[in-house]
Amino acid sequence: MIKRTIVYKSADTLVRLYKSLVRPHLEYCTAAWSPHYLKDRKLLEKIQRRFTHMVPGLQELPYESRLISLKLWTLDRRRVRADLIELFKMVRGLSTVDVNTFFEFDNTGRTRGHCLKLRKGRVSTDLRQNFYTERVFNTWNQLESSVVESESPNLTLTLTPKLILALSTSSM
Repeated sequence: MIKRTIVYKSADTLVRLYKSLVRPHLEYCTAAWSPHYLKDRKLLEKIQRRFTHMVPGLQELPYESRLISLKLWTLDRRRVRADLIELFKMVRGLSTVDVNTFFEFDNTGRTRGHCLKLRKGRVSTDLRQNFYTERVFNTWNQLESSVVESESPNLTLTLTPKLILALSTSSM
């Protein structure tokens, strides 16, 4: 619809339309439902690929370069980011969901990392392994203490080298 109806196709205008009209549908309720099959993730990412290909002057660039020039992240990275922000809100008491309902803190006295590490339990089924409460452990435990102990969830948006590595290993 954007391609057919918009005449003035500057990159800024198209990105604003994409962020306000398309991306909310792709990211709706990601904490409750996040695709774990590669085919589903590729199908969602294909929509963003098609959008970035529509921007004038970027058609010949590879997908990653188009994302960088438009200042966008892959949808996989945005889902991981949304999971981390939701967990941050639970830990800080900014959410109505009690963190102790779903998570247990690891108080073993280890000195590495931050003091709010989560204890990961054993999971026996593939279905349970992809629940929100299971998929967020490793990335949360790899965050730096300055990010976890910050006052605002907006500080969790900063990309530290460790977080970039964690996000790249969890994406396609």
